[in-house]
Amino acid sequence: MSAPAGDTRPTLLCIDDDRVQRLTVGHIVASFRHQPYRCEFASTYDEGLRKLSFGTYAACLLDYQLDQQDGLELLREARRTNPDTPVIIITSSDTEEVDMAASEIGAADFLLKSELNTRVLERTIRYAVKLGDTLKQLRAMALRDELTGLLNRRELQALLLDEWVRTSRFLRPFSIGLADIDSFKRINDEYGHPVGDKVICHVGHLFASRLRRVDRVARFGGEEFAMLMPETGRREATIAMERMRSTLEITPCVIPELGLSIPVTVSIGLAVSLEDADSPDGLIPAADKRLYIAKNAGRNRLCSEG
Repeated sequence: MSAPAGDTRPTLLCIDDDRVQRLTVGHIVASFRHQPYRCEFASTYDEGLRKLSFGTYAACLLDYQLDQQDGLELLREARRTNPDTPVIIITSSDTEEVDMAASEIGAADFLLKSELNTRVLERTIRYAVKLGDTLKQLRAMALRDELTGLLNRRELQALLLDEWVRTSRFLRPFSIGLADIDSFKRINDEYGHPVGDKVICHVGHLFASRLRRVDRVARFGGEEFAMLMPETGRREATIAMERMRSTLEITPCVIPELGLSIPVTVSIGLAVSLEDADSPDGLIPAADKRLYIAKNAGRNRLCSEG
């Protein structure tokens, strides 16, 4: 459910199979004195899992016992696709075991239903949202390259492993492209490292803007980038990589404050799952081998076979 037109309040999700409890939470949230929220509800495990996994919420209030099922298991499942929404466990059971279990699985807080009131819930949500924002920033820092804002090598490796599992199960290929900026040392030597950094950002952002939404681009190290293209065989990946290479060739890195327009080219090596390697560990070395073939053949070119 989307917010009514003109309603800019952030949304809370309440997952509880007790109608009276849902009404109670709705009335308490409506009486908040500082930050107004609108409330969305789910009354079953499956509905709650779907909404928490794929919806956008400021925070979630989750019943510990839901449809005679474990609310913590719902949280565990939802975290696979949505690690960011702060979740507050609501329960009738005041035990240390529940509190510890909720904390270990990543709940932001733990509240007793008997203690719910406007002041307690508003304060708890306020702190949970702040904690969620902080953790989201920390996760982004751990997954992103500091210079370009692209994914880093560690996250790309994790995505590659996930994609390999899918491609092995469904026998549908994915491709990896490794691109290296040509003669980058010359750029650094001639213009200095700050300009070299701008060239790296220019190339990375051009790649990111040319890929599909399902594709991923990472700064793989130094002046090298990796592109992960799910559901993409050799022909489609070759077309996509060649398009990016040729686009970059005619798109110099312009630095107006220094009056510079620096031509930039890349060499690219391409590898395809299930064809060029029999394990995820072999796929990037296969792409790297072809990258060096492209370099040795004169740079500013793509090698997708051989």
